[in-house]
Amino acid sequence: MSALKVVIVDDDPWVLRMVATVLEGRGCRVHTAADGREGYDKVVRVRPDLIVTDVMMPRMDGWTMVRSLRARPDFALVPVIFLTALGGEDDRLHGFRLGADDYLPKPFRFEEFDLRVGNALRRRQEVLAAAAGVREAGPRPAIEGSLDQLGLATLLAMVEMERKSGVLVLHHRGATGRVFCRDGRVVSASIEGGPSGAEAAYRMLGWSHGEFEFSVIPVDMRDAVEMSISHLLLEAARRLDEGHLPSEA
Repeated sequence: MSALKVVIVDDDPWVLRMVATVLEGRGCRVHTAADGREGYDKVVRVRPDLIVTDVMMPRMDGWTMVRSLRARPDFALVPVIFLTALGGEDDRLHGFRLGADDYLPKPFRFEEFDLRVGNALRRRQEVLAAAAGVREAGPRPAIEGSLDQLGLATLLAMVEMERKSGVLVLHHRGATGRVFCRDGRVVSASIEGGPSGAEAAYRMLGWSHGEFEFSVIPVDMRDAVEMSISHLLLEAARRLDEGHLPSEA
């Protein structure tokens, strides 16, 4: 079995060295970068199994780097751990809205970091297994589960990569929403008693609790969204960043 690849992005050489030591102790192949721009380029080249990144860095910060990577379907499922001096609750929530798998404020204990790495890699295997379920699904629901474990952004990234057609049904705090996909694109979305089209999709991308199921079925309806899933995810992240959408709806 080949070693897992990890990209560490931090402008502090000591942090790079210490984090690399922990990961190499797990048998990982470690690649490092000193800022977000270099980190983005290295992730694209290395295609890692895990990204560990600081937030406050020169040239490109960690927020921007992760947002840009999450907008690409080939990196939408790679787990991300933020290591940062920004330890406030708003900063932590911002990281999770961007699609982070974990958020560890500095200074941190390396034993805890090692535990968080193990959890992130285990969740990655669960996501890959779910993606395989989408790929092999028959007429029954392909996958179903909790939005706490697999958010809508991750589910849509899998749909786009596999170019699937079907319906995602989401249940969140008494609300029910549906996202209709055809050939790996969102063509329509709606929330019962609420918005429809892209606005409904943006709202549902803020749902972090609830249940979902995805059924692979033919979808024959007009494209009311008219954008790729990558574009949809990027626009939703921008709106959340600017406060135009609630993080929970």
